[in-house]
Amino acid sequence: MTRKEEELIKEGWQRRFIAAEPRLSEMVRMYGETGFEVHLEPLSAVEEPDGESDECQRCRICFEGVEDQYKVIYTRPKGESRNKG
Repeated sequence: MTRKEEELIKEGWQRRFIAAEPRLSEMVRMYGETGFEVHLEPLSAVEEPDGESDECQRCRICFEGVEDQYKVIYTRPKGESRNKG
């Protein structure tokens, strides 16, 4: 887990999944309509592969060269801005 992701969790954000368009916009709209705040992070900001882990490298292979097209979706209930730490 990166520092950025730790900060987001302390603020009450819950990681949902990684998406690119058109699914990204659809999910942002759907979460908003169902009472959630939505926060997007660039994939590179919260996904730092462990250079020693082959499994981690294999997991990221589908994003190679197109990382900028993907965002990590975080949500929290509307009005629940908080700092748990």
